[in-house]
Amino acid sequence: MKVKKFLIQFVIYFSLVFVVNAIVIYLWNLVRHGEGAFDWQSTFTLAIILGIILPIHRAMTSKEK
Repeated sequence: MKVKKFLIQFVIYFSLVFVVNAIVIYLWNLVRHGEGAFDWQSTFTLAIILGIILPIHRAMTSKEK
């Protein structure tokens, strides 16, 4: 996998996961606790983990085909 392609996919997946996770956590806290609050640590952690794993997985599955 080329580094440039990996970095582009990382940024795309990181952004998507970050936004979706932030919205879900906000809505969860709003419904469950009655106040809209963000949990930035878990949002960044999940976005970084999935931002790394998903491009690698995509490259491995496309390589097999």
